[in-house]
Amino acid sequence: IMLKLAIAGAAGRMGGALIHAAERTDGVAVSVALEHPASSSLGKDAGAVAGVGALGVPIRAAKPEADSSPADRFNVDFAFDILLEFTTPQATMEHVHACRRARRGMVIGTTGMTDAEQQRIRQAAADIPIVLAANTSVGINLCLALLATAGKVLAGDPQYDVEVLEAHHRNKVDAPSGTALLLAQAVAAPLGKQLKQDGVFARHGHTGARKAGSIGFSTIRGGDIAGEHTVMFIGDGERLEITHKATDRRIFADGAIKAAKWLANQQAGMFTMQDVLGLSADNR
Repeated sequence: IMLKLAIAGAAGRMGGALIHAAERTDGVAVSVALEHPASSSLGKDAGAVAGVGALGVPIRAAKPEADSSPADRFNVDFAFDILLEFTTPQATMEHVHACRRARRGMVIGTTGMTDAEQQRIRQAAADIPIVLAANTSVGINLCLALLATAGKVLAGDPQYDVEVLEAHHRNKVDAPSGTALLLAQAVAAPLGKQLKQDGVFARHGHTGARKAGSIGFSTIRGGDIAGEHTVMFIGDGERLEITHKATDRRIFADGAIKAAKWLANQQAGMFTMQDVLGLSADNR
């Protein structure tokens, strides 16, 4: 049985990577391609725009009007099984609402969402299966498993300070990255720390000595960096660094396709890439 995928932001860089990934994966096909109503790519073939050749799937507008019906929102009669959503928080919330009403699953990789928006996604997961992942690469999710262990051993030792360094392309609009927050949370959670209280997101001027137990963040934006993250455990006389460097967006797209295939066999609920890869606490 062919798994039918909808791609939000189909004309963008990530949308194109998702279309490429779907085309090189057996058992899946892109059946719906969505873009914002003002996109210059509306009406064009999604495969041609992505550079994989014509797919016979035109890029259509996802209508954001609050009073439109679910079918009108996507204008495609929901001819898909799973929606892959890597766009903006506003568009993601519209798509969550529509997919919940139409009972379609979602893989959400959108970052920069507020706590309230994430809560709305959790509420929707009572009715549909959702994978919510700040990063869908296999490598990052292996890093999360390593960090959970390192955090228990090192982050609870006052001799070690924890710093998170992340770098992305010049067009990324949120900081720190969702992945940086995810990695830091993997360290903080076993120790009962909360990033809102223990995270240090900016340093400027006379900051005073470093607060014990805090987790610092540093952000780099420039060029076409796909994504680099390093978590440092800095002690007296030694430093442990766990680093992941992405050189191609295809790793995120491949992970998203993997998540979609896994999600197709799940009932309603909220899941992460740790669940998809069998790395969650329940599976270890």
